[in-house]
Amino acid sequence: MHRRPRLNYFGRQLLVERILDGWAPATAAEAAGVSRATAYKWLRRYRSEGWAGLQDRPCRPHRSPRQLGAPAEAEILTLRRQRKLGPHRLAAFTGQPRSTVYKVLRRHGLHRLDWLDRPTGRPIRRYEWSAPGELAHLDVKKLGRIPEGGGWRIHGRQGRSGRRPGPGYDFIHSLVDDHSRLAYSEVLADERGTTCAAFLLRAAQFFADHGIQLQRVMTDNARNYRSSRDFQAALAQLGARHLLTPPYTPRVNGKVERFNRTLLDEWAYGRAYRSNQERSRLLAAWLHRYNYHPATPLLEGYHPSLGSTTSVGSTSSSGQRLSAPPPRTPCPARPWRR
Repeated sequence: MHRRPRLNYFGRQLLVERILDGWAPATAAEAAGVSRATAYKWLRRYRSEGWAGLQDRPCRPHRSPRQLGAPAEAEILTLRRQRKLGPHRLAAFTGQPRSTVYKVLRRHGLHRLDWLDRPTGRPIRRYEWSAPGELAHLDVKKLGRIPEGGGWRIHGRQGRSGRRPGPGYDFIHSLVDDHSRLAYSEVLADERGTTCAAFLLRAAQFFADHGIQLQRVMTDNARNYRSSRDFQAALAQLGARHLLTPPYTPRVNGKVERFNRTLLDEWAYGRAYRSNQERSRLLAAWLHRYNYHPATPLLEGYHPSLGSTTSVGSTSSSGQRLSAPPPRTPCPARPWRR
């Protein structure tokens, strides 16, 4: 069926019913805005197959003897994934017409480069779990401390002589709910397993105060998550399952990775701070604004970052399938919204 048919299923059903009720096919066709030949076509389809014959059918032919062979298609798809070339250059490499190359790419869903994961060349699969708490994303962001009086953002880089030891690093621990995007963050001194475990318990209490029970927690393969007994004990205390991303695949945990970028842009680097304490003190205010007072017009109960989804492979390293139910609908009004 082509993209803009004159009649949908109910229009065809009405057309046939009028003819069966005694209308002349030409009159019924004129009332429906179609030709007399179209009216006879649907009448024949009804008489041979019943009402089911009025359903949409694909326009694909039963046989395509001139379709490009499988080996030639495989060559086009391999070059597309490996070298990210467009139809014109692929045509030059393979000796096929550009239009044929484009049809092959469309047939396999590879005709848009922004639909492909750049490192692997595979189509991006996006997922979102269906309810708050079913999956939470956990990550740590290492952030350089600001010396007293301000750093180079205030004083500039001129006049700096030699290399002097810096004030060290803070570690921003963040937990983001997959469905609602509710986020919790803390500035901590390190990223050891005991620190991560204590943060997870405090974050779980924050989510529980908002009516969300954590069922799964996704992290990368860092030892402070994977090998820490304290962290595993915290997961057992919460009754949550631990999901690990595939090695060297941070995009699977992309919701918290994207949250880290927003946090850096709007909080850590959003202004010039005079001290590290001043920046750390303002994190709570920024989180409150992010969770409760989004700065864009929203549908009721819809968080600004709900349009951002995560690209994944098929499974995590723990064997858990990472794709949630495909329908993505706005989450219901959150109980914590004021």
